[in-house]
Amino acid sequence: MVEKVYVTYNEVHKLCQASADRILNEFKPNLMIAIGGGGYVPARILRSFIKRPSAPNIPIQAIGLSLYEQLPSTKPSDPVEQPGTKVTRTQWLDLSSLEMANLIGKNILIVDEVDDTRTTLEYAVRELQKDVESAAQKLGSREATRFSVFVLHNKDKPKKGHLPQDMMDEERYLAARTVSDVWICYPWEATDIDEHDKLASSQAQY
Repeated sequence: MVEKVYVTYNEVHKLCQASADRILNEFKPNLMIAIGGGGYVPARILRSFIKRPSAPNIPIQAIGLSLYEQLPSTKPSDPVEQPGTKVTRTQWLDLSSLEMANLIGKNILIVDEVDDTRTTLEYAVRELQKDVESAAQKLGSREATRFSVFVLHNKDKPKKGHLPQDMMDEERYLAARTVSDVWICYPWEATDIDEHDKLASSQAQY
């Protein structure tokens, strides 16, 4: 049976807060790209902690990627999912020259909730880098775009996907917490938040 860990909004908030100083001072993002749907809430919370005084809010753009597939369950109200084998785009950035020009030369922070097999993150970084480089070539720009990654949880397991070596060498990857290979239930997935929080409070500290 798959072990489930229930994470509350309060815990997500604190994980973002604990990671903010490093993100602000080392990654220095001026744009965030949230991977939907799990990256939306962390990105918005994080933005409150990495806003510099008198500076504008850091823009958040969104992409949608799907890798997980639902497994048969004896309880329809308690579905279990597992990583699939193919990343599917459900939403992507506008590839017009104007939209992509806004990414060129930026420090871009990619935000997701969990690094499971790393397949989704590999796809996101690779495809975004490729699109930005293509736009830069069309516009004749030589400005470097720098990508970083932030996730709430990294699962301590062998990864199928890989991030660029320079990103890892320069420590532009940050997981707020590393956990064992459990199924993490996030609050935005809950249909009954009171029950979710009750289960979270009754579990052992993960």
